[in-house]
Amino acid sequence: MVGPTAILLVCCPDQRGLVAKIAHFIYSHNGNIIHADHHTDGVADLFLTRIEWEVAGFALGRSHIAEAFETYAQEQGLFPRPEEVRWHLDFSDRVSRLAIWVSRQDHCLLDLIWRQRAGELRADIPLIISNHDQNRAIAEQFKIDFHTIPVNPDHRVEAEAQQLKLLQTYNIDLVILAKYMQILSPDFLGQFSQIINIHHSFLPAFAGANPYQRAYVRGVKIIGATAHYVTQNLDQGPIIEQDVVRVSHRDDVTDLVRKGKDLERMVLARAVRLHLHNRVLVYGNRTVVFA
Repeated sequence: MVGPTAILLVCCPDQRGLVAKIAHFIYSHNGNIIHADHHTDGVADLFLTRIEWEVAGFALGRSHIAEAFETYAQEQGLFPRPEEVRWHLDFSDRVSRLAIWVSRQDHCLLDLIWRQRAGELRADIPLIISNHDQNRAIAEQFKIDFHTIPVNPDHRVEAEAQQLKLLQTYNIDLVILAKYMQILSPDFLGQFSQIINIHHSFLPAFAGANPYQRAYVRGVKIIGATAHYVTQNLDQGPIIEQDVVRVSHRDDVTDLVRKGKDLERMVLARAVRLHLHNRVLVYGNRTVVFA
């Protein structure tokens, strides 16, 4: 069984020899690569890769790998335009800390908690934040701290200040909007940007509020759910995961909501798991998902 691994994600301008040079860095320090995925975006002229190797036997300690790779990249001219390069190093046994934000609905909240407790999600969930109090009993049942912070236009700044303070206090790595149903301000996103949202439509169709009702009026034959990173543009952030289910003329809005909730749970869980396993690379407003 493979033990802990190091995971390197790179997004950079494309050039010949990138795969060989990155692999040589790992090989030269006695690394054993177990997964390597690459993609070239010919339109954007970008190279994107995810390389994973065993920590056991690697000649560099974890705290020295990033610095050594940076030095190697400079010496080898690996990235001729360093200002256009983004790379990230992580380790498979690092446990992320999640904050789940909800409003009144509980289906995504419960699903994430169950999956985390079952070991499907490599994370801790120390914090739930809500603008309503309905889901406090769930938090108490699972012994998760629950904070109710009402949100209205007149006190949004104060509410977001409380939310940011809690994220800092609990050392949160990722926020999951599990049907939170509130818009975050640009100021908030400028201070904390690692946020995944679940939207109850197959984006870009039916962005914004009441997508099931609008889908019913339009007479669609499929409905969907979309998990995406949150940006300042409502429901337009980089998409991580999507799925659809068929509906018919016999389905009313209640049926669409029921079927949609099943999709929302699955799509959000898959997106969170992909993020936690460092399988998502964002570039521009697009993603490459090394599933």
